[in-house]
Amino acid sequence: MKHIVLTGGGTAGHVTPNIAMIPRLKELGYKISYIGSYEGMERKLIEELDIPYYGISSGKLRRYFDVKNFTDPFRVIKGFFEAKKLMKQLKPDVVFSKGGFVTVPVVIAASKKHIPTFIHESDMTPGLANKISIPFATKVCCNFPETVSHLPEDKAVLTGTPIRQELLEGNPEKALEFTGLSKDKPVILIIGGSLGAAAVNDAVRKILPELLKDFQVIHLCGKDKVDETLSNVKGYVQYEYIKQELADLFALADLVLSRAGANAICELSALNKPNLLIPLSARASRGDQILNARSFEQLGYSKVLEEEELTNDVLLSAVRDLYENREAYITAMSSSKHKDSIQQIVQLFENAVNKTL
Repeated sequence: MKHIVLTGGGTAGHVTPNIAMIPRLKELGYKISYIGSYEGMERKLIEELDIPYYGISSGKLRRYFDVKNFTDPFRVIKGFFEAKKLMKQLKPDVVFSKGGFVTVPVVIAASKKHIPTFIHESDMTPGLANKISIPFATKVCCNFPETVSHLPEDKAVLTGTPIRQELLEGNPEKALEFTGLSKDKPVILIIGGSLGAAAVNDAVRKILPELLKDFQVIHLCGKDKVDETLSNVKGYVQYEYIKQELADLFALADLVLSRAGANAICELSALNKPNLLIPLSARASRGDQILNARSFEQLGYSKVLEEEELTNDVLLSAVRDLYENREAYITAMSSSKHKDSIQQIVQLFENAVNKTL
């Protein structure tokens, strides 16, 4: 039986594309194992799928001063020896890395064992973990055409991002029943990412009375970020995190307001959902979400507001403008040539396993 090791962790964005690949890998008869950090959020997500999970030591590679910078290199070294031991134990035919700091030891260990290793970079420019891993990879899959210029010419493969197929099968009637909302007004779905987004949450709640005059709002606000004082506001429902019902909520939504993580915006594009993106500020990140958002804006898929621009009037105006022009965004996304990302990436695995790469 063909055996693949998947790895990725730290945020849901480093796990969900791996999860999207699993059904197709099973169809093709792959045995699947997963390597992540000891207690990262990826552990729970993967173990729920009954995939064997192996934890290794993981440190964070920071670009700024932190006292942990003195101890984390030792965690990374420990992780490398643990990953090396797992490669010997599991004997995978292929390794697929979705990124995150836990993947660096796994990719290097696989390379040292001459195991074909594939990396996926969702953002416009590679993150630090992937930059370190790229020299050890067989191929690097990427999401944006612009990314190819940042990668070694002999390794770059433009594949797009794997999308969870169940997201395309949502039922709006089930979402109405789940949320208790009505059919009387259009619905805005607010997504702040798996960890929530305080700036987005605050901005939405400040204009909520005005929003609710014309819209209903489903707010996925992140762990511990529910505002209990708004629990009984008509037309507004809030959840920390949604899993099973997410496809139904997407199906019900007329507009989506979201951060600009690459996986999230690719899902919105695949679903043809008019969207307003508020990328994570460059002050709090390396600016990858801003680049992602601007690329989608140029393609006509998204309307973009940067965090520094957020005021009550600006946000409210942007939402109304998006709704009024929603058909133009739907048309642009519908006419895009969505790649069959899962099949393209899996074919790379097949070629490697069959020694035809």
